Amino acid sequence: MSTLTDDIAAGKPSRVASGLALAAVSAVSFGLSGPLAKSLLDAGWTAGAAVTARIFIAGAVLVVPGVIALRGRWSLLTRNIRVIAAYGIFAVAGCQLAFFNAVGYMPVGVALLIEFTSPIVVIGWMWFRHGQVPTVMTLLGAVVAAAGLVLVLDLVSGASIDPVGVLWALGAMAGAAVYWIISADESNGLPPLTLAAAGLLSGGMILVVAGAVGIVPFGVSATDVVLADVSVPWWLPILGLGVVTAALAYVFGIAAGRRLGSRLASFVGLTEVLAALVFAWLLLGEAPRSVQIAGGALILAGVVIVKLGEPRWAPSAHVSENA
Repeated sequence: MSTLTDDIAAGKPSRVASGLALAAVSAVSFGLSGPLAKSLLDAGWTAGAAVTARIFIAGAVLVVPGVIALRGRWSLLTRNIRVIAAYGIFAVAGCQLAFFNAVGYMPVGVALLIEFTSPIVVIGWMWFRHGQVPTVMTLLGAVVAAAGLVLVLDLVSGASIDPVGVLWALGAMAGAAVYWIISADESNGLPPLTLAAAGLLSGGMILVVAGAVGIVPFGVSATDVVLADVSVPWWLPILGLGVVTAALAYVFGIAAGRRLGSRLASFVGLTEVLAALVFAWLLLGEAPRSVQIAGGALILAGVVIVKLGEPRWAPSAHVSENA
C-alpha cells in the first residue's frame, strides 16, 4: 500500500494503472486453470499427468528469465536446495496435484474457494511457530471466512458433498499455505523468478518420479476435450495450463507486485476466485448456487479482513511476486 501512496505522490498514475492491469490479468490467468484441468480430467487424463504437463511447460517458459535474474550467482541454488525442494514438493507439485484431484470430485469454484482459506492456516502457523499473535481484526476475518466456507459447501441445506473432494481441496489449501510461507522468506536471497522456475522444474521432476514408481497414476488421452460445448484438441488446454495459467500468471504477478507493492497486488489477486467461478460457468456449465455465491463473498471478505489486520507480516505479502 505504501508503494501505491508513493507512486501517486510522485505523480506516476500510469505505473499504478499498469500495475492494476497486470495484477488483474495474473488473477484471471490463474482462475482459468481449474476449468481447463477439469476438461482434461473429463476426457480421460489423470490429475497427475495434467499437473505434470502444466508444471513442466511453465518451468520451461520461465527457466531463461530465472537464469537471467540469478545473474551468475549459482551458489544461491546450492545453498537453498532444501528450500527449492520444499517449494517444489509442497507449494508446486502437492498443491496443484491436490487441487486438480479436487476438481475431479467437486465444482471448480468450490475447490478453489476452499483453497483460498489458506491464509487462515498461515496465521495459525505464524502464531504457533513465531509467536505473532493475531489481532482482533484477524480473528474476525477468520470467523467470517469460516462462515463463508460453510455456505460454499452448502452444509446448511444438507447438500451432499463428496468427502474425498473436500480432503483434496484441503490438501491444496495446505500446499498454498506452504507456498506463501516460503515465498515470504526473503532471507534465502533467491530472486522470485529463479525460485519460481526452480520450484516448477523440481516439482515436475518429483511428479515424474512418483508416476514412474506408481505413486501418482499417469494417464493421458488424445480424445478431444469439450469447452463451452465445443470440441477442441487435447493439446490446446494443456498449452493453456502451462503458458497462460502458470508461466504468464507468474510473470504478470511479479510485474504487478513491483508496480503496486505486494500488499495491494495481493488484494487485486483475490479476483482469481471470481474469475474461476466465471470460467467454470462459461466453459463447463457449472453455474454456482446463490448460497455458494454468498459464501464466496464471505470468504473473500474474511481474507481481506485478515490481510488488513496483519499488515506487517500478511501471509500473502509476496504472493503477487511468486504466484
